[in-house]
Amino acid sequence: MADQPTEPYKKSSTRDTFESLVVTVILAIFGTTFVVQAFKIPTGSMETTLLIGDHLLVNKFGFAFQNGFLRHLLPYKEIRRGDVIVFKYPGEPQEAQEPGEHYVKRVIGVAGDHIKIVNRQVFVNGQPLREPLVHHTPEYVDEHRPGDDFPPPPGEYLPGSTQRWAADLQNYVQGGELVVPPGYFFAMGDNREQSWDSRFWGFVPRDVISGQPLIIYWSFETPRDEFTRTALSDRLAQAFDLIIHFVPKTRWRRTLRLVR
Repeated sequence: MADQPTEPYKKSSTRDTFESLVVTVILAIFGTTFVVQAFKIPTGSMETTLLIGDHLLVNKFGFAFQNGFLRHLLPYKEIRRGDVIVFKYPGEPQEAQEPGEHYVKRVIGVAGDHIKIVNRQVFVNGQPLREPLVHHTPEYVDEHRPGDDFPPPPGEYLPGSTQRWAADLQNYVQGGELVVPPGYFFAMGDNREQSWDSRFWGFVPRDVISGQPLIIYWSFETPRDEFTRTALSDRLAQAFDLIIHFVPKTRWRRTLRLVR
């Protein structure tokens, strides 16, 4: 007797949906772990390169630190002077003066560099550093601010410094210049007089750097003190403001702007 033809196997729509969901979750986890991460700018320390309310996509492919076999598989690259980096604050959480776990700053010095700042002019290895994107706040033009000269002389405290860095800083000073040790970076904000950075808390270790800002995918006008307003009523007011003013307060000219 001839075999009866069999019906082709068909997966149920439920199984199709489940498999698609699993693949989506796996890709999302891989993407946010190794490829890209969303990040919002909460403070003005990088103005005018990055504004409060800028929403970024951070490229983790190039800079995120991996100490296992993945570093041989993924296209990581060397961090260079002038790169903008995203990193976890390297000190104790209670020391932090800026909100959130991650900071955004620009690399000023790499391992072996000699750093000195005289009257706001940065010198690297004895040469003045050209910084076309640095912003100096107009009201501070005639005011000497902490960090305008760096490093401080031995025995002199730099206002705004953490106790840990104040005690450790002179260990890295040679001939009046700060020397960046291997495996570390010296980073500062572009909004120089309003940036709490390596001058005040020390070096950025390589293993806390998680990525490089790639593009501003959306920017929304945001009050400078919004990060301090965390109560439920404040959050609801912020959500209402977003819904009502999405169009007029969106900075459309910054949409899809590359970060440099």
